[in-house]
Amino acid sequence: MKKKVFIGLLLFWSCSSFAQKTESYFPPEELTTVGAYYYPEHWDEAQWDRDLQKMAEMGFEFTHFAEFAWAQLEPEEGVYDFKWLDKAVGLAAKHKLKVIMCTSTATPPVWLVRKHPDVLITREDGTQYDHGSRQHASFSNEFYREYAQKMIAELAKHYGDDDRIMGWQLDNEPHSNVDYGDDAQQRFRQWLKKKYKTIEALNDAWGTNFWSGTYRDFSEINIPQHKQWGMNLYQRLDHSRFCDYETSSFLDEQAETIRGYASPKQWITTNYIPMYDARFIGASRELDFISYTRYMVYGEHKGIGPRGYRVGEYSRIAMANDYFRPLTPVYGVMELQPGQVNWGTINSQPLPGAVRLWLWHVFAGGSQFTCTYRFRAPIYGYEQYHYGIVGPDGVTPTRGGLEYQQFIDEVKQLRRKSSLGETPADYLKRKTAILYDPDNTVAINQNKQTTVWDTEQHVLKYYKALKSFGSPVDFIRDTMDFSGYSVIVVPAYQQMSLDLVEKLTDYVKGGGNLIMSCRTGHQDELGHLWEAKHAEPIYELIGSSIEFYDLLRPYAPDTIAMDKEKFAWTSWGDILSPNAETETWAEYSGDFYAGKASVTYNQLGEGTVTYVGADSNQGDLEDAVLRKLYKRLDIDIQNYPEGITVEYRDGFGIAMNYADEDYVMDLSDDVEILIGDKLIPTAGVLVWRLK
Repeated sequence: MKKKVFIGLLLFWSCSSFAQKTESYFPPEELTTVGAYYYPEHWDEAQWDRDLQKMAEMGFEFTHFAEFAWAQLEPEEGVYDFKWLDKAVGLAAKHKLKVIMCTSTATPPVWLVRKHPDVLITREDGTQYDHGSRQHASFSNEFYREYAQKMIAELAKHYGDDDRIMGWQLDNEPHSNVDYGDDAQQRFRQWLKKKYKTIEALNDAWGTNFWSGTYRDFSEINIPQHKQWGMNLYQRLDHSRFCDYETSSFLDEQAETIRGYASPKQWITTNYIPMYDARFIGASRELDFISYTRYMVYGEHKGIGPRGYRVGEYSRIAMANDYFRPLTPVYGVMELQPGQVNWGTINSQPLPGAVRLWLWHVFAGGSQFTCTYRFRAPIYGYEQYHYGIVGPDGVTPTRGGLEYQQFIDEVKQLRRKSSLGETPADYLKRKTAILYDPDNTVAINQNKQTTVWDTEQHVLKYYKALKSFGSPVDFIRDTMDFSGYSVIVVPAYQQMSLDLVEKLTDYVKGGGNLIMSCRTGHQDELGHLWEAKHAEPIYELIGSSIEFYDLLRPYAPDTIAMDKEKFAWTSWGDILSPNAETETWAEYSGDFYAGKASVTYNQLGEGTVTYVGADSNQGDLEDAVLRKLYKRLDIDIQNYPEGITVEYRDGFGIAMNYADEDYVMDLSDDVEILIGDKLIPTAGVLVWRLK
């Protein structure tokens, strides 16, 4: 079911008429547009005009209303009040600010949850959430879904033909809907019946003969207790898929309701937190495109060097860009940190220049718009102390606000260029795809086999190496076309259908180059181990068999030898037995299988497959293998140090420095520097184009 939904999404977004439609939303000559959240309901009405005027004077081109305003839009059941919002929209238009309108479903009003307490999420222990926060209502509750559509319909009727409204944001940062309420239980059973058709098919898929788990009817199935030891892994996996489906289908229903009233000029999106185990991202077919939220400095990421925590981990924006862009015709960033936040573990001040750096990084990935939460810093509520573009006085720009203003001015400078530059051929030749399916990540993470395995970090080892090469990267799904990529990395792709194995084989035989890593091809698409030798369906591809795999203790790492270098590993190692014609690139150095192959290189048809059997501790093995492969393939690479990221977008070269020291960019004489200088300081940006 999930696979069909995703295929439909890709087909829906691939048509040329839709591409033209998205171009009308965001004219290419504008490059990008920048906006800021504003909450009229939080401020004295007499201040609205001043605030929106200030927003426009700072260069912002749109604003964002009604995200959490259901209680103000519908103060009592069936009674709607749009007068206050009409005034705010009118004032925005007065100052030439377009408006993103939001559906407020993340915060139902108290009268609704008191009258219908069943709409609240029920936890696994049977207790319920309560009013007073956000995302506390269940997308699986039938009444909530139905009543939310009534409110959205009224909002869409009122603003659907309003030229001042540029588009719609559904909900806010939707998460997977995990609810143990009665409606969720019934909807889970219906979802399973639609997916499997018969109880016999479900029993086969779940392997319920194990531990006497066989079901006779769908009515006997309960939502699995995830905290109960030994629960059926496939039942848990399907439940997590169902929870993601509830989120994506709730968004689809909202979009369908809005589309019944909205002008074709208005687009519909939602803003996701980039989570790489979330199947609902990209699964809502009725959205026009998707956007994401990104915060960089809030205590959880150290960055590079002693000041790195003030700049952030450089891969966070880069990976979000490269993950979202292939999923959607265009994308935007709905929330980008404006400065210090209040909700992290340690809410440090960002380094001066960091906010501008993040804005340029979002732009460099291809984003069509960037919006920030929020224009005015809140003076009350849960997010008190969170910075805005202006401070709590509503007048004084913060440092982050001034950096937004600087970025806006710099984009306007680029808009004035009569012609764009060209993208270098060597940059395009380095274009690489990473084949990725969040379902694999969920499946691996619920059965890791070792405490030191980290799926996302494993993928990042390949991704960071590629970015250090100066490679443009796309995260792609197995339903997409592989032919546009000379190199595809397939990291830890544990669940793999025979159809996908065949598709990858055809890609390689036709001249493509694969890098496959450990934990790939162990299971079929149901998550069952093959009734064959371990991972046997990929043996032709990799030109090797896998004798066994090993998992080391954290206190006893071992090493792998390649080209007179040694690389430490701990978490996972596939011990390989290569065919006679397959090259061995690296061998295990220690323990009872010393001398056995850990990295192999196989020529198959017109292409190649490099298999990296181990997950190194620091990512240095993965980097070394990729470098060796690209040299073999005659693909020129750069050698950017960690924290230096370089992208091309619309003919502009953009270099960004997240490192803890200055970096001098090596540029040829045939470039025109537009912004910055070849010497890029920490948090600095350089923009150029070919003459």
